[in-house]
Amino acid sequence: MNGPRSRRAAPSPLAALPVLRRIDGLRTSYADELALIRGAGGWAALAALAALYVATPLVIDDFWLSVLNFTAIAAIAAIGLNLLTGFTGQVSLGHAFFIGLGAYTAGYLGGDLRLPVIVWLPAAGIFGAAVGLLVGPFALRLRGLYLAIVTLGLVFLGEHVFLNLRQITGGPQGRAVPAPMIGEINLADLGTSLGLPLTREQSFFLFVVPLVALAAIAAKNIVRSRPGRAFQAIRDREIAAAIIGVDRARYKVGAFAVSSFYAAAAGALYGSYLRYITPGQFDLLPSIQYVAMIIVGGIGTVYGSIAGAFFLVLIPRVVEALSPAIPFVSRSATSSGLTLFVLNQLIFGALIVFFLVFEPSGLAGIWSRLRTYVKTWPFSY
Repeated sequence: MNGPRSRRAAPSPLAALPVLRRIDGLRTSYADELALIRGAGGWAALAALAALYVATPLVIDDFWLSVLNFTAIAAIAAIGLNLLTGFTGQVSLGHAFFIGLGAYTAGYLGGDLRLPVIVWLPAAGIFGAAVGLLVGPFALRLRGLYLAIVTLGLVFLGEHVFLNLRQITGGPQGRAVPAPMIGEINLADLGTSLGLPLTREQSFFLFVVPLVALAAIAAKNIVRSRPGRAFQAIRDREIAAAIIGVDRARYKVGAFAVSSFYAAAAGALYGSYLRYITPGQFDLLPSIQYVAMIIVGGIGTVYGSIAGAFFLVLIPRVVEALSPAIPFVSRSATSSGLTLFVLNQLIFGALIVFFLVFEPSGLAGIWSRLRTYVKTWPFSY
């Protein structure tokens, strides 16, 4: 008679701890990679940016604050275009149409209906996104140059609508757009509303910069989410993306809607900052300028959109300041020679060509290489 069958001893639960630790370590590392603010250095940088945000309007004069205000507005629109073109690969030359759409929406809702900014600003973005949903299906059958031509038609369609829908747009004479108000508080002129020692430029800077930060954080999270990965898959290999189950129709149309939301919200801020808009402000030229912003800043990057906006908003101011020393340049807009306007367009075109040929990754690529060089010094080469 055989004795009792020997049994293998059950593994101790403690034996699994190293594996659990490794898995937990991988999970923690992955979470760190996804975190927007990483470690003590990230929080220190955030604190420094907050201090810079408060100090900037106190130490910079109104002229340079106006440059920063225009930069902030342009950055929001450029982020939206980068989500469409840089991350999804859908070329658009109709961005100016959605910017104008947002500006006139803000003028109607805030001026005629007297709604506060917390209503008309998101409403302008939502209306722009709704129109973007109507335009998005064209991207399902077209891409590249053909899609660019279709979106270019939006600019001319928008000019016709803005000129003839006089009840809302004011026609060729344009219309006023109200300041961002909440009750009796004018967020763009806190000096008058609350009696604070702030100019109009200082007040608008304090109002618009948090909106840029919010737009950048939202875009960064979109890019890192499932829709953002689908956008990039469509951009890189559209057929391969379809094979692995990416719904091209859904995400292409969604990209147009998100981009249009950003553009319309930026347009609402633009109109509110200028206080008066006309149809001529939303022609083809702004669309080309926004394409230049994402090319110069860095296609497929969020912070590159902000850098490109600052760079291209700054150039006309610098050219204007240096124009007396530049030969053969006339400051008169009616001159038949080389005017400041023509010179700025030549510079924009030259910058687009230069960055496409010599630095396709834009300012973001230059910054990335510089940061890597500093981190790996003295072993960098």
